[in-house]
Amino acid sequence: MKKSQWLLVGGETLLGKEINDLVEERKLPVVLRMAAGESKETLLAAGEDEISVVEPLSAELLEDASVVLLGGSVENNREALALARGLARRPAFIDLTGGFEDLPESLLRAPLLEEGALRAEKDALHVPAHPAAAALARLLVLLHQTSPLKAVVTTILEPASEYGKAGIDELHKQSVSLFNFQPLSKDMFDAQASFNLLPRYGGEAKANLGQLEKRIGRHLAALLGARGVPLPSIRVVHAPVFHGYCLSVWAEFTDVRPTAAEALEALSGAGIDARGADTEPGSNAGVAGQSGITVSDIAEDRSSARALWLWVALDNLRTLADEALLIAGLLSRERSGA
Repeated sequence: MKKSQWLLVGGETLLGKEINDLVEERKLPVVLRMAAGESKETLLAAGEDEISVVEPLSAELLEDASVVLLGGSVENNREALALARGLARRPAFIDLTGGFEDLPESLLRAPLLEEGALRAEKDALHVPAHPAAAALARLLVLLHQTSPLKAVVTTILEPASEYGKAGIDELHKQSVSLFNFQPLSKDMFDAQASFNLLPRYGGEAKANLGQLEKRIGRHLAALLGARGVPLPSIRVVHAPVFHGYCLSVWAEFTDVRPTAAEALEALSGAGIDARGADTEPGSNAGVAGQSGITVSDIAEDRSSARALWLWVALDNLRTLADEALLIAGLLSRERSGA
């Protein structure tokens, strides 16, 4: 069987590396080529022996691809879209960064929540849901099926890797500087992000918690609106960690709430890594490199007879990579007529 060819713009990024690793790990029947806007170069991934070739963007690369994953810089992603306009055979595009999700042709995707075949409208831009939104939506849909929900409040703890290598590098530099009593690098966050919890960043920050909060809220509204699940109230808070999201979820039910044991059984039966009190709780470090979500420390709210507390952890890069590969696989099959 002939392998599909996919093109990953931004193969040198953290997310690009995650996608490349997953394609190889799962032995997917695809040829994954990587591109960026710079001149051709070979990159040696740290701690590995394999060389990854990142090629310059070109119309030829795009024409050979059935699916293009846009995970590079804004300039590189725009260049890829511009080059595709002149092609007789336009590939399907998946916007991994959300940079084009406000365009009329963009379509929000959450494969694990979608029913039926993936729509593949001509010239559509497929946007994977934000990992925190996809995880929370899936959890709430399952809880709502167990017993109808009335209200949900969630605090989302955001890692530095939300902002790629630049976010991780600044958190690392700040940690080293604090130990050595040196001035802090504040290019990304314009605030002390290391060893510090923050409701917002500095006024000159390149990162913006408020904008991210709105984006997650929009995605949740789109994913839950037609399902009768109440839209959760969310607050995004910076956590001084490198990687992985954690969510503290308060869920109030309309009538009788399920017990913690019943909720645990329902989530486990749906394929969720749900953990009881006798198992190690989920954590951002513990879920590194794992697919799916981990739910632990389910507790009945002592102040409300109809509410539960849940603790959720997920690897944000792995979750987004999983979504992207599921969408790419569905689009490839649709385009090949399989």
